[in-house]
Amino acid sequence: MTPSPSTVRPLLVATDLDGTLLRSDGSVSARTRAALAATEAAGIPVVFVTARPPRWLDELADVVGGHGVALCGNGAFTYDVHARVVSDVRPIGDPDLHAIIAGVRAAYPSAFFAAERLAGFAHEPAFQSIHDVPPGTPVGPIESLLDSPVGKLLARCPELPDDDFLAGVVDVVGRHGIVAYSGAGGLAEISAPGVTKAAVLEGFAAAHGVPRERVWAFGDMPNDLPMLRWAGESYAVANGHPEVLAAARHTCRTNDEDGVAGVLEAMLAGRG
Repeated sequence: MTPSPSTVRPLLVATDLDGTLLRSDGSVSARTRAALAATEAAGIPVVFVTARPPRWLDELADVVGGHGVALCGNGAFTYDVHARVVSDVRPIGDPDLHAIIAGVRAAYPSAFFAAERLAGFAHEPAFQSIHDVPPGTPVGPIESLLDSPVGKLLARCPELPDDDFLAGVVDVVGRHGIVAYSGAGGLAEISAPGVTKAAVLEGFAAAHGVPRERVWAFGDMPNDLPMLRWAGESYAVANGHPEVLAAARHTCRTNDEDGVAGVLEAMLAGRG
């Protein structure tokens, strides 16, 4: 597992968080913090591109680059972490949203939903989150929770094997949205048509005058694939999903071995 053989430094680094930049306990190691700071000091912005909703980025505010931006919700939200404000949202349109909900309910009557909205998280009573839910979170039938733009619709059906449910949801959603999987057991993550990590990263790069050939991207799960395929140089951490390991141009060490930091260190030292 070696850093990239590329001799051209990136002008922008994009990295996933959970399972990639962060260790398995969710922490940012001292080595990774130092590598991020050194990369920024060299004039190379680092942007987080994650399935996480905006509220889960606040704890990482001290390692977000000087631009202060994180691209969240698989591309649905642009979040100014320093100001704690969503600066842009790419919501699922109402016709598509209602078609998706109706289709999933018809195909999987025991499925239940949650939504990452501009106004925050909301969920149906049966939806069990593996993370702490903010106090005062709205709870009710999903149809009653659509009063704020929905960046990401979440669906889960614990009665079915994860792979079977996810494949079925892809078929049901069809042209109405994009279904992604970031590793949360059996959780189908649905965004608006065309909204992916790649699409939002492409826009961020263009706004900063960076061509795709000078973007390096890191990831571990299938929701990272569009971003990895778009970027000029792509890296899978060694603990990544088999599809990601097969698709990425390069492999680095695992997240718990600070694989991203190792590549950045080598690049800055002129070895990448």
